[in-house]
Amino acid sequence: MPDSRPAAPLPSRLRRRLLRTLAAGTALASLGLGLAACGGDSDAATEGDGAPPPGVVRVGALSGGVATQTDLKVSEVKSISAGLPKSLARKGRLTIGTSALPSVFPPLIYIGQDQKTLTGAEPDLARLVAAVLGLEPEVRNSTWENLFLGLDSGKVDVAFSNVTDTEERKKKYEFASYREDNLAFEVPEKSTWNFDGDYRNLAGQTVAVGAGTNQERILLAWQSKLKKEGKTLRVKYFPNSNSTYLALAGGKIDSYFDPNPTIAYHISQTAKTPNPTRNAGTFSGAGIALQGLIAATAKKGSGLAEPIAEAINHLIRNGQYAKWLAAWDLSNESVKTSRVNPPGLPLNNT
Repeated sequence: MPDSRPAAPLPSRLRRRLLRTLAAGTALASLGLGLAACGGDSDAATEGDGAPPPGVVRVGALSGGVATQTDLKVSEVKSISAGLPKSLARKGRLTIGTSALPSVFPPLIYIGQDQKTLTGAEPDLARLVAAVLGLEPEVRNSTWENLFLGLDSGKVDVAFSNVTDTEERKKKYEFASYREDNLAFEVPEKSTWNFDGDYRNLAGQTVAVGAGTNQERILLAWQSKLKKEGKTLRVKYFPNSNSTYLALAGGKIDSYFDPNPTIAYHISQTAKTPNPTRNAGTFSGAGIALQGLIAATAKKGSGLAEPIAEAINHLIRNGQYAKWLAAWDLSNESVKTSRVNPPGLPLNNT
């Protein structure tokens, strides 16, 4: 139940932080347009004003337009950090890849009003893991394609960017799971269409999806099946989420197929607008027979998946993991344990 008592005046420093965080929610659409012109990689710093003290990682959420933040005390666990590759331990820094270019993806990854500071559930967990490993986190932002190029080249040590564990990706990468992967269809509130888990009820639909994503792979597999049955599924691509939602509001597409957390967040933001939307159904990111998993992603053979999984399991045992999820309203996507290279989306995408 919400606390209806009048709030005590905030110190000016905290007031500035709150205003900045609240403003980020209304600035997302314009940021999506502004960032569309960006390319390649860009370094992103953590927020400097009012930064938490050493040994504390600050996680925060935008939920219904209300900013909440939680300070979590996390210390290095020597028994876990001892398992790091020696070269990384000597470097003392964990270079973390995320992808919020050209689009932003609240509550997972988005950029503050300064168009530099990365925040969201994914960067927050990466910073918690780095703390357990005794490493200084360096979060780098890039396009989705450059995220994997960064892993391939060694420019990035690990990606925390809503990456789905798939059997195809295991050919080049190793994984440490940390969250369930569920996808969703977003439609205008007035739409009568619903996804019932059967690809056949997508016949005749026009669906937008992000290029190079796991949801695209699933959607294209369904499109291929429908084509063999003499039916049509039109797949559309847009440069950023802002363009996608303009198309959805304008009736140019029937639905948007994207990760469930970002869909849920956007639905909450449209509730009191002229173009409200709703969730028309979800689907596991690993297909109908397997629960999909989101995982920290490192280059195959890097030796990072094991210590990162141990770090996540340490956070689970000590309660910081649950607090991180709660801060971002993602508790319903929790996992009981982090697993190294668990079964992922099958090669046939079904």
